[in-house]
Amino acid sequence: MENLRNVPMDAGKFKDGTTQEFYESGVFIGMTKILQQRGLTNEAKLKAECKNFKCPPNATAYCQCRVLYNQPDFADQESALKILCRSRGFEVLFLPKFHCKLNFIEQCWDHAKRTYCQYPPTSKEEGLEKNLLSVICAIGDNATVQCSVINGDQ
Repeated sequence: MENLRNVPMDAGKFKDGTTQEFYESGVFIGMTKILQQRGLTNEAKLKAECKNFKCPPNATAYCQCRVLYNQPDFADQESALKILCRSRGFEVLFLPKFHCKLNFIEQCWDHAKRTYCQYPPTSKEEGLEKNLLSVICAIGDNATVQCSVINGDQ
């Protein structure tokens, strides 16, 4: 955990396209000031956030956090992870949590388990390892590279 660091937010944009800085002398200015600068003075008087970040369903102006979350420049902001990955030639696809029909990893494991069940049963460790490595190698190119490394083929 010693490599943790704060990552500052990018500047926001007003409706006219000018930027809104969220930091003064490296210190976050706070949601109240951000809302005031946007002309949302009534919203700036709301509480900062709902308990445990749980706003009532369909609430758009219940707390400052929800108001900012619904601002177009906040809602459309790409994550730092996505920006970093794209700069290195990777595309990030965020999937819903625990949704087996959309999550490639879940589909991959499902395929691996089905394939593994087609191998002859064995209780010997060397047979189990051989079957497992065969399944991993059959999953795809990425797994094949990992499989070669596991086997020491490099």
